[in-house]
Amino acid sequence: MKRSFNTLAFGISAVLLSGTAAAGGISLYEVGTADVGLAAAGYSARAQDAATVFTNPAGMTRLDGDQLVLSGQMLYGDIGFDPGAATTPALGTGDGGNPVGWLPGGGLFYSHSVSDDVKIGIAVTGNFGSVIEYDADWVGRYRAQESTLIGYSILPSVAWRVNDKLSVGASLHAMYGTFDNTVAVNNIIGPDGSLKLDDTDWAFGANLGLLYETSPGTRFGLTYTSAVDLDFRSAAQWSGLAPGISLLLNSQGLLNANVDLGVTVPQGLNAGFYHETGPQWAVLGSVGWQQWSKFGEVEVGVDTNNPVGLTTALDFDDTWHFALGTQYKLSDAWLLNAGIAYDSGFQDKNSVALVLPVNAAWRFGFGGQQRISERFSWGASFEYIYGGDLETNITGSVPVVIGGRGDVVGSYNDNGFFFLAANMNWTF
Repeated sequence: MKRSFNTLAFGISAVLLSGTAAAGGISLYEVGTADVGLAAAGYSARAQDAATVFTNPAGMTRLDGDQLVLSGQMLYGDIGFDPGAATTPALGTGDGGNPVGWLPGGGLFYSHSVSDDVKIGIAVTGNFGSVIEYDADWVGRYRAQESTLIGYSILPSVAWRVNDKLSVGASLHAMYGTFDNTVAVNNIIGPDGSLKLDDTDWAFGANLGLLYETSPGTRFGLTYTSAVDLDFRSAAQWSGLAPGISLLLNSQGLLNANVDLGVTVPQGLNAGFYHETGPQWAVLGSVGWQQWSKFGEVEVGVDTNNPVGLTTALDFDDTWHFALGTQYKLSDAWLLNAGIAYDSGFQDKNSVALVLPVNAAWRFGFGGQQRISERFSWGASFEYIYGGDLETNITGSVPVVIGGRGDVVGSYNDNGFFFLAANMNWTF
């Protein structure tokens, strides 16, 4: 037990110090575990390793002894903007480059057996956030330049086996959020200035889980994830402003403004199943809902000719998730995974926000897990997320030549994200 808790402490430190980008996108199912290879099929019902502490805490009752999963992944986002003819010519022709690129991620998941029927555990990971960085001279620089919104999660959890079929679980969700946004400011004459907002915040929620096993090879899972409210508040940090612009902003009370940037990590439900169709094959599936209409993300920017405010509220829709996957037991040592999933869009498909160039997506995953001994196994997975073509049509009321942000019209074509993940699993 002493050795296992030392390993747990080291793993927590490794995850928390793994870098500033623990997750890409807005809300990911991918945290480096075997779920990557399944495209999250059976997310709340799989319960085959300690990652269930995160996906459904009730699943811990299926685990023997103490179990630890350490996972890591690399995400590569391939996104490119193509400015259209209707984009204001005064903004130039810069397409912004690839605003995502490479991002690391991963997690730690630990389950401890208090008794056969009572388990406790902890998960440390990050699956919420967005990281973008456009080239400095791109056409949308007055609306989006650099933006980081990341949530790091710590989830102490408990599970109880009510009877031989039903288990329940709960987690406290403690999230540490970071927000950092920089946008160009139109000085009219000369180089652009900039506006920076940044803050951090702790927020709390809860995850609830239920697992019902109709037989040893068939089970159903249901999880509820509560909303988490990150109340960011930042003083406006200006730099490189032309003297006339600085005086104008000051006259409107914006030069020393404090900006509220509340973000709600949405609540959601996920229902899943796992069913063995024979000694080698199993089929898994999931249906999920997330309340993105309460997200609250804003666009930061200012028309320097008419500086009425620093933020614009963005509008979002709730989303649905559907996934189907399979597992094939190739041998006593090898288990192969494959899955496909679809998530509906949370933005207007004809005009996505420049700060969030993602929307509806298809997931395609495959991977494998190898058991080396009774105490150790490992696995690797690959997943491709296809985001298709995204249109944007953002217009401004003030011309660029007198301090406006202009019209940005164009498309992000053939957007895709690639995940390469690996995990290690110990039983103590």
